[in-house]
Amino acid sequence: MGRVALEGLEFHAFHGVYPHERESGNWFEVDIAVDTDFSQAAAEDDLNGTVNYETLFRIVQEEMNKPSKLLETVVAKIANDVLHTWSMANSVEVKLSKLNPPIGGKCRRSSVTVIRRRGQ
Repeated sequence: MGRVALEGLEFHAFHGVYPHERESGNWFEVDIAVDTDFSQAAAEDDLNGTVNYETLFRIVQEEMNKPSKLLETVVAKIANDVLHTWSMANSVEVKLSKLNPPIGGKCRRSSVTVIRRRGQ
């Protein structure tokens, strides 16, 4: 078993429940990790036997480009897309952080994390 991860992906996106968030947007950060058995890929030096992190980035980017009211919606869609894309993926963990969220006080980030296992 192994883990393929991308950390600190940055996006300007339009997620949020307030109209100003959906109009002017905000900065977000995504961390994503996929647990998979890549032993055959490692032995054969073959990308087809593992999670391609360029494709993984595109999955995240696609969902970040679709405005949603809730971060929970975004992480759930990303997790589902990853498990659908790679049958060898056993689980995926997605953390989405909104930088400087509009909560009426100083806050570096708010975040939502989902861990989805195949078959759940």
